[in-house]
Amino acid sequence: MSKTIYILNGPNLNLLGKREPEIYGSDTLEDVEALCATEAALHDLDVVFAQSNHEGEIIDLIHEAREKAAGIVINPAAYTHTSVAILDALNTFEGPVIEVHISQVHKREAFRHHSYVSMRADAVMAGFGVNGYRLAVAQMGHLLG
Repeated sequence: MSKTIYILNGPNLNLLGKREPEIYGSDTLEDVEALCATEAALHDLDVVFAQSNHEGEIIDLIHEAREKAAGIVINPAAYTHTSVAILDALNTFEGPVIEVHISQVHKREAFRHHSYVSMRADAVMAGFGVNGYRLAVAQMGHLLG
């Protein structure tokens, strides 16, 4: 029986491949979704893939995942550094949580060095480009066995 994971993406990731390609690369969010689906299939995982520019919608998806998902992979984007509300929602989720960042946030501006989400995450992928998503899905497969 396959298990479902939620892969959640925060603000501006809908512009992936168009916005600051020197930082985020040329892959689109649709490319990332396909990469995740391919990796998930190798681990008998089903994927719910979502993106929102709205904090409350991301929180609603985390709440939904409480009832429907075995794990969450999340790239909260700028909300990483600002959202106690997303941290609080993740703290209500009982399964594993993996935080993903396309860029190496610790080589960027100082404000990006702090992550509220890391206070809940079981693992963090940063600086692997979009391949970080594939690695996170593979790790989720390992964690969920």
